[in-house]
Amino acid sequence: MNNTLYIVVPCYNEEAVLPETAVRLRDKLNALTDAGKISPASRILFVNDGSRDATWQIICRLHGEDKRFSGVSLSRNRGHQYALLAGLMTAKDRADMTISIDADLQDDLDAIDAMVDKYLHGYEIVYGVRSSRASDTGFKRGTALSFYRMMQKLGAEIVYNHADFRLMGKRALEALSAYKEQSLFLRGIVPMLGFRTATVEYVRSARFAGESKYTLRKMLALAADGVTSLSLRPLRWILGAAGLLFLLALIPVILGVVSLCRGMPLSDRDVLAFCIFFVGGIVLAALGIVGEYVGKTLLEAKARPRYFISEIVHDDE
Repeated sequence: MNNTLYIVVPCYNEEAVLPETAVRLRDKLNALTDAGKISPASRILFVNDGSRDATWQIICRLHGEDKRFSGVSLSRNRGHQYALLAGLMTAKDRADMTISIDADLQDDLDAIDAMVDKYLHGYEIVYGVRSSRASDTGFKRGTALSFYRMMQKLGAEIVYNHADFRLMGKRALEALSAYKEQSLFLRGIVPMLGFRTATVEYVRSARFAGESKYTLRKMLALAADGVTSLSLRPLRWILGAAGLLFLLALIPVILGVVSLCRGMPLSDRDVLAFCIFFVGGIVLAALGIVGEYVGKTLLEAKARPRYFISEIVHDDE
């Protein structure tokens, strides 16, 4: 039995939580190995996403103390999705399966057992799905719900209440490596791979230490990447808006005719102001959406490397 598992952990300025994360992940890896579910060659792979604190030094120290800890350091900060992809692609040729998890210890490590069991029963992709959002603030819960609903209306195939806590087998990793786009939204790409999938529910805990790296600006940017990289419907909505605009433009004409028939002339200034503001708003919104797609197309056409790895600490390197 091979069943080599690599737990891939993206890290950005995680010095406060990393020592505790390493202890808990090592205990989980040992328990799965002792139970005979995974190979002793299994590893914990930390990905340093250009951290400005002592994250990489801690990863190197952990590797020196225990070879079951490995590390990859990106040449600069590239963001969570790129760091995660770098870890998955590094593990692809070494592992039979990977589990991606954040370093903040909010995802339930006991759910890893259920994920591995699903894999052993023939599932190639296993999603960790939150059973509740009770621990979130009202704002975050509302925005998350709106995001998932919006993505579904746009035709994107995403798993509700799933982030990036998932298991992927080797075939799924090989398929993922064929996707070369610059605008990464793994939550939308992975469901497109196909294969046999399953879900495992868990309860998300509070962050152990440090602070969240996903600011509102980053969450909005991720949502924009998700929309524009997975769906063309916004462009089609522009065409629909143009038709609606044509119909609405008839309203001042009809009002003018009715007013003239009643001997009550309509103010030209009011009609003009309405038309200018309405048409201007639609045009600017349409240009913004089209510009987003054009910009993404430009980035894809340049085909620049998505990341560079500056250092690797691994027992076979």
